Order: sequence, then C-alpha cells, then structure tokens
Amino acid sequence: MPTTFRPYNPKQGRLLPADLGEWLPDGHLAHHVDDIVDSLDLGALYAPYLGDGRRNSPFDPGMMLKVLVYAYATGVFSSRRIARRLEEDVAFRMLAADNFPSHRTICEFRRRHLADFKRLFAQVVRLAGGTGLAKFGTLSVDGAKVRANASKRKAMSYARMKEAERRLEAEISELLDRARSADEDEDGRFGADARGDGAEGLVKDKRKRLETIRAAKARLEAREREAEGSGPPREPDGKAQSNFTDVDRHAFLTP
Repeated sequence: MPTTFRPYNPKQGRLLPADLGEWLPDGHLAHHVDDIVDSLDLGALYAPYLGDGRRNSPFDPGMMLKVLVYAYATGVFSSRRIARRLEEDVAFRMLAADNFPSHRTICEFRRRHLADFKRLFAQVVRLAGGTGLAKFGTLSVDGAKVRANASKRKAMSYARMKEAERRLEAEISELLDRARSADEDEDGRFGADARGDGAEGLVKDKRKRLETIRAAKARLEAREREAEGSGPPREPDGKAQSNFTDVDRHAFLTP
C-alpha cells in the first residue's frame, strides 16, 4: 500500500492574513511585549527626535523598543542577529510591522537610549509579572511580581520589594552587557558595516541562482565520476559555465 504524504505545495499562491500577529498563537510573548509597550509613557524616547529638522525619517522609537525588549528577553543579543530575525522571524516582523532597521541602527539606538531603555525594559517585565506570566522569555518574573502584588500582600516588606527590584535591574543590565559585547566582537570580526552573514555573496536573482546550482551540480557529478575512475571529468555545458560568475562562485562551498 503506497504511502500518502500530507499536502506540500510550497509554490502554491495563498492569501495571507493582513495582520502578521494572526500568525502567532494568542498567548505568544510577542503579543505581551506589543501590548505592554503600547501602555507605557515613551515620551523620553521620542523627545530627542522632536523638532530636530532631520531629513531622513528615523525608525519609530516605540517599534525599536518592542523589538529590542523581545530580542534580549528571548536570548538574541547581537544586533546583526536581530536584523536577520527581522527578515526571517514572524514574531520580530510582527513587532516591527515590516520595518527593517540595519544592525548599525539597532546598535546605535541601544547606545543612545541606554538609560531610558533599561528603565522601560524593567517596567515591561514588572507589568508582565503583574499579568501573571511565570516567565518573560529567559527572565524570571517572580521578582517582578513583587511591586505589582505588593498591595495584595500586606506582609511583603519594603526591603524585600527593593531587593527584588535590584535583582531584576541586575538581570537587565547583564543582558545589555551581553548585547554590547556581542556587537563589539562582531564589529571586530566582520567590520562595523558588514552584515557578517555572507549575504553579500548570495545570488539573489532566482534565474541566475538556478543556473548557478546547475553548474555546481555538474561540477560535483564530474568530480564524483573522476573519483570512481569512470573517466575524465566532464565540463559543464557552455550555458551553465558562462553563467557561473565570480560572485556566484562565492555563494557555494565546493570540495
């Protein structure tokens, strides 16, 4: 009896939800980040941009805050990795509403707003704890619940509440230190402006990409025949060979 596979039609056209949030489960952390940040007073983040007459429109600070809070809370510290997640990850794309700041922009935003960012990050986690979340990404919110529930727990000492807040602030400072260290390390390895993922050498045009794949496949098959002693290697056909440019060669690792 033949096996019946589940339908798989990756090239089939489909109508996607207009709201990227519909791609995520209702209780996904990204939804909490989105709603909590929208409830905060973000005036301190917007103030530096007001009335400065800049010609190039900056990215919305609220959007940047959502993306960075979600990234650091879920263990994504490198600005380059965040920039890639904005292109590839539904949760990041939902929070950014299809904005794509570069890694340099992400890093500079964190540096410029570091003090306010730490303060707002702590507010987000405390509010998340107040809503009953047991975890906020990689962060424990047990301590964050202290302030939210202090009025209900009359026996809660002021000293205990302040200690819980200090622990939360220390955790957030550690996350930001990891982000800074990751960016400094990658800047040293790749150069400040390079993406660092090899994308500069990838073939973006589909037709050229398929031609490049055919050329690479022909070369590999020829080498396999030579290794098996079945004759000299056969050169790829002229069309495939002529389309294999220097840029294309860097897109593949051949043995």
